Amino acid sequence: MSDATAIPSAASEPKRRSGLAQFCLRMVREKPLGTACAIIVLLLIFVAIFADALAPYPYQEVHLVDRMQGPSTQYIMGTDQLGRDLFSRIIYGTRISLLVGLAVTVISVTISTLIGGASGFLGGKFDLLVQRFCDAWNCFPYLLILLTVMSIVGRGLIQIILVMGIAGGLGGSRVIRGAVFAIKENVYFEAAESVGSSKWHTFAQHVIPNVMPIIIIGFSMSIGGVILALASLSFLGFGLPPGMPDWGGLLSMEGRKYMEMAPWLALWPGLALTMVVYCLNMFGDALRDLLDPRMRGGVGRYGATKKGKTGILARLMSGIRAIKPAGENRPT
Repeated sequence: MSDATAIPSAASEPKRRSGLAQFCLRMVREKPLGTACAIIVLLLIFVAIFADALAPYPYQEVHLVDRMQGPSTQYIMGTDQLGRDLFSRIIYGTRISLLVGLAVTVISVTISTLIGGASGFLGGKFDLLVQRFCDAWNCFPYLLILLTVMSIVGRGLIQIILVMGIAGGLGGSRVIRGAVFAIKENVYFEAAESVGSSKWHTFAQHVIPNVMPIIIIGFSMSIGGVILALASLSFLGFGLPPGMPDWGGLLSMEGRKYMEMAPWLALWPGLALTMVVYCLNMFGDALRDLLDPRMRGGVGRYGATKKGKTGILARLMSGIRAIKPAGENRPT
């Protein structure tokens, strides 16, 4: 009899969701703007992967008869001074921009994790030497470093990925170092040393997993900045070669020269660049608010969360209002 009653109770228990499913549901409930931006980013990744099938024309195909035509049913976004379809060039530009953004961010986050993590974990003279070098590196503007190095190594896809990845990795190592310092004095580090664990084993098994939320947040929020820096370099003439249709090159070459005659040549690449950078930044903000323990209960950059949660400033102001004046409790 007891077995018969145990079976329905076990079957009636709700099925537990995985951690990823719970995180996705929480993001949909608490960060609707971040969720919408994440969907747009996924659509852009789909466009970048299947650019050959989605683009109506090859990006270098010339139609001299249809030069400088405005948006129409044949050419959705118009054509440039050589009759090339602007819609196709923007689709291929999505692939190039996301490829460079992801590759550069992977390199920079890896360098930041290794340098900043090792510097914060080992400490001592090694930390002092590494951080003084990073401080000297951060004294120079990021764009100035890119312009100087790219003028030396020349324009190219591999060159720009390596230069931007190394430059961004050295500059961002201090964030990882600070996160390592915050968890370095926990008890499980002493427990690992007491059982004879080596420093590198402790670093790989305890340091990296505990700073992984910071790494994920930095990864998601860096892609937009990389794409914007790539567009800036291409606009200034130090980015990708002219044959590659990246958005900054479209703004610099066709858009700047023929802006008054054909404004769509600058409008559509500018809108594409703005949308991608905005969506990536908002998605990174949503991940930061959900993953970073210091942001729990906060409102982030773009709106309040549900269930009446307020940010640090709002809680501070409410606490100030709750304090009574000093003379209010004095006996008369």
